[in-house]
Amino acid sequence: MCNKNIMEIFANVKGKYLLGERLSKHTRFGVGGPAEVMFFPHDLEDLVSFLKHYPQHMPLCVLGGGSNLLVRDGGIDGVVLKLSAPFFKKIEKKENRLTCFAGVANATLSKTLIENQIGGLEFLCSIPGTIGGALRTNAGCFASSVSDVLQSALVVNRSGTVFEAKKEAFGLSYRHSDFPKDWIIVALTFKTEAKPAEQIRQTLEQQKQYRLLHQPCNARTAGSTFKNPKDARAWELIKQAGCENLSCGGAKVSEKHCNFLINTGNASAADLENLGDLIVQKVKEKTGILLEWEVQKTGKKV
Repeated sequence: MCNKNIMEIFANVKGKYLLGERLSKHTRFGVGGPAEVMFFPHDLEDLVSFLKHYPQHMPLCVLGGGSNLLVRDGGIDGVVLKLSAPFFKKIEKKENRLTCFAGVANATLSKTLIENQIGGLEFLCSIPGTIGGALRTNAGCFASSVSDVLQSALVVNRSGTVFEAKKEAFGLSYRHSDFPKDWIIVALTFKTEAKPAEQIRQTLEQQKQYRLLHQPCNARTAGSTFKNPKDARAWELIKQAGCENLSCGGAKVSEKHCNFLINTGNASAADLENLGDLIVQKVKEKTGILLEWEVQKTGKKV
């Protein structure tokens, strides 16, 4: 892919680009092969210029905070985009709305909420990853999800056209969106509500303590591995199938929450994927229910 014509595109960008960057450095699982090219646009203008010159038929992947993601050991062909420059970490407040650019880490939202006494988005602060990635899977927790607070999204498509899309354009449902593959999220605008700073602090602290008590917060994990089936809980099905102590190579099921897979330090992406697939198989055999991966898988197998 890195032929002369393609590299001429990068000769004119303002952001940086890396050849063969190990994606394990950019995922919460700590696994993943190399990106053929990894590009960090300087700003929206830089991103648009790149897209207008990048061939439509060439592979393009957008990487957020690396949570809820399993990049396979063979890596990713083409260009991997990461919107992590300062331009993409802006937060803008206007009346009862808050616009967060795609590179904003969910965890950093808490300071803005407290200082401006903005409520309604506390649940986002405890979800690992970045704002841009939260829309793709309609991320949620504590009985709230992105679909409950989203108003619109600023988007750029593969042709480099920038436009605003309303919430209805994304077909949001439980841990799902109909997000077009050729759209790239630039920013999300959320509806908010006025709330005292102390009340926001209390909510954030309660959510933090819940996660510390019930989930593996200081481990290499991508979050919940499987979606909850209708009228069932994934973790209960996993336990019922006797999978709570399973392991595969350097990957194992979390002792604290069996719907979380853990990289113990030397796991490959294949270890994690094989372990997840084994759980799916055993749960199906035991309960007749087919678990669906919540963690997104991408890249090539070795």
